[in-house]
Amino acid sequence: QVQLVQSGGGLVQAGGSLRLSCTASGVTFNSATIAWFRQPPGKEREFVAAIFRSYGRASYADPVKGRFTISRDNAKNTMSLQMDSLKPEDTAMYYCALDQRLILSSIRRPTEYDYWGQGTQVTVSS
Repeated sequence: QVQLVQSGGGLVQAGGSLRLSCTASGVTFNSATIAWFRQPPGKEREFVAAIFRSYGRASYADPVKGRFTISRDNAKNTMSLQMDSLKPEDTAMYYCALDQRLILSSIRRPTEYDYWGQGTQVTVSS
């Protein structure tokens, strides 16, 4: 079975940094599309960042451009989200996601992803 296990998260002051990690098992990782989504309290799950299959170039949601960096380490089957210059509006439950079949035009749609991590809370205080 496919499992995505997250680590990281926590409480951080505005302007600080945090790094999230997600380790996958039971799946061919290097050819999969990987992504991060977040769900603020009372809101729908929203796209944060993704890397489509093995293309390498990353896509980012406008609110996090220039502040967040998605990366992958295929040797360790791990994806990461480096979050810098954090703002209170970044507060959310963060989820890693993985899919082996979606097309590029669907990369920002959470309903297209088959596999999800358990979620990690990120809280940014002002």
